[in-house]
Amino acid sequence: MNLKYLLVAGLMLSGSVVTTSVMAADEAVENPITEDGIVKVEWQDPKSFRDVKSSGDIQSRFEARTFKELTKNLNKEAAKILKPNQKLEMVVTDLDLAGDVRPTFGATTNDLRVVKDLYPPRITFSYKVTEGEQVIIAGDEKLTDLNFMYSINKTNSRPNRYENALLKSWLKDTVAPKI
Repeated sequence: MNLKYLLVAGLMLSGSVVTTSVMAADEAVENPITEDGIVKVEWQDPKSFRDVKSSGDIQSRFEARTFKELTKNLNKEAAKILKPNQKLEMVVTDLDLAGDVRPTFGATTNDLRVVKDLYPPRITFSYKVTEGEQVIIAGDEKLTDLNFMYSINKTNSRPNRYENALLKSWLKDTVAPKI
């Protein structure tokens, strides 16, 4: 009988160790910075962002993956516009992903992100384009695409496609003419 209690206690203790390590992995960096090629983005206080909610993943992992993917795509587009030796630095102060996360109340294992034109993508940031140590362009932006549902190919299933299109359009319409 004592052996049975020892086994149960051991299982409970090992479960708490796993839970503690998972909780530690979920701790988010306060102001994460993502860099890819010529783009550097500081995500300032992501906890206060309007909507970067995960529908089925650990929140900190979802944020890290989203920030990394947005930075990677931004670098791809900026490389087409910026001249050699120029870099784009941004400080994002708010992000609202397209759609809204809705609970399923147990109908599925995860919540669902419902994408409707009622919930457009939004992003607020300051930026500067530098060449060496010299600032070429600087400014503040508050972007929203109210027509996002009609401007993207419906068969496009890439993550963050609406936010990427918003940033690509900003680069093309705002940054490119000034360089």
